Amino acid sequence: MIFLYRPFYAIYRHSSGLVHWASRRFTRAGLCVACGWVMTGAVGVDIENTVSYQSFALLFGLLIFAFACSFFFRARFAATRSLPRFGTAGQPFFYQVQVTNLSREPQLGLTLLDDLADPRPSFPEWCAFKLAENRRVRPFSFSQRQFRNPFRLATVKAALVPPLPARGQGTVSVELQPLRRGIVRFSGLVLACPDPLGLFRSFSRVPAPQTVLILPKRYPLPAVALPGQSRYQEGGVALAANVGRSEEFVSLRDYRHGDPLRHIHWRSWARTGKPIVKEFEDEFFVRHALVLDTFTDEPHGEVLEEAVSVAASFACSVISQESLLDLMFIGNQSYCFTAGRGLGTADQMLEILASVRNCPDKPFSDLEHLVLNQLAVISGCICILQKWDEPRRKFIEKLKAVNLPLMVLVIVPAGGGISGAGGRLVDADGTLHVLEAGKISEGLAQLK
Repeated sequence: MIFLYRPFYAIYRHSSGLVHWASRRFTRAGLCVACGWVMTGAVGVDIENTVSYQSFALLFGLLIFAFACSFFFRARFAATRSLPRFGTAGQPFFYQVQVTNLSREPQLGLTLLDDLADPRPSFPEWCAFKLAENRRVRPFSFSQRQFRNPFRLATVKAALVPPLPARGQGTVSVELQPLRRGIVRFSGLVLACPDPLGLFRSFSRVPAPQTVLILPKRYPLPAVALPGQSRYQEGGVALAANVGRSEEFVSLRDYRHGDPLRHIHWRSWARTGKPIVKEFEDEFFVRHALVLDTFTDEPHGEVLEEAVSVAASFACSVISQESLLDLMFIGNQSYCFTAGRGLGTADQMLEILASVRNCPDKPFSDLEHLVLNQLAVISGCICILQKWDEPRRKFIEKLKAVNLPLMVLVIVPAGGGISGAGGRLVDADGTLHVLEAGKISEGLAQLK
């Protein structure tokens, strides 16, 4: 069945490549001339009953002249970008490009085009997306299909370059629009010069590979009283990085086999001639689990992206409340990342979430086992689920059975809802909240 998609994949690659080439090589006026040339060529086939072939010949001559002029542009340039460390999906930002004219002649009327890495996916990735889309939408139902390119992470607007004197420099401000989270890869810079008619651009390429990380979109959260109280953490200060009730040690004592070397009190050892270690008070602190459901067949589904954005919103909020946070999810393996004072920052957590991918080939029980193994140290749990079915209902009931404070957020498609076994839990104690894609901000504002 999959081999039937190969001809469509070939059409997709060639057509998208042609559109990209034409949109960059031709100016707006050039695109109008090219479209007019195609139309007059189609209409002017019957030269006995129409004179449109004359327009066809004229437009063709203009295009040939513009194309021939592109071979006479020989200027060379050097350029460097000043990129920020991060961007955020959906929020455009500007960065500066320093352009140096290496030729002996001044250059006027240039346009800067930044080259991103080829966003076209491999055949397995493209096929997986199409199969997931066909399962979600009825065949030939064009009204329900969203014509989008989930593989394009960002778009860069063309920028006008100020006049560059011979051997001179100029600074260009470029706008980048992040579309999705992930790593945006730059391959190079292009200085484009139009022909005398302003129809076709000549290119001078400058290799400049670079990357910028696009973080997930975040939503504002109300003042939510997160579940859970302080719990004893085995390992004390060594694990908590001085997060707890006390940062002072209790006393000094003789070294015992197995004591960590970082607890040695070197001055006492030098004075007594035998190893002395510091003894710390047991540490109690709040530690939340942020459980992210990644089990879906849609690699670039809207619900998955919204779930990651909600997780990113809570990650920033919980860490700012001076408690530890364990982010748990399943990818190609089980992951558990801890952040909080001294153990990690919100930026590091967002970097992790920017790279989360769907997990289509593993059971939900893997995530359940990961969370249940951490129950002894977890004060409360925030679960972000992509659906509400029997495995997820049983998982939540197991957490409730051990009296673990919970907040359960179920992300549903736009216009959808939850049904089935999950409906019995909605009105039980108010721990389950439904967030609709496209209205996430409104749903989060209603949390208490």
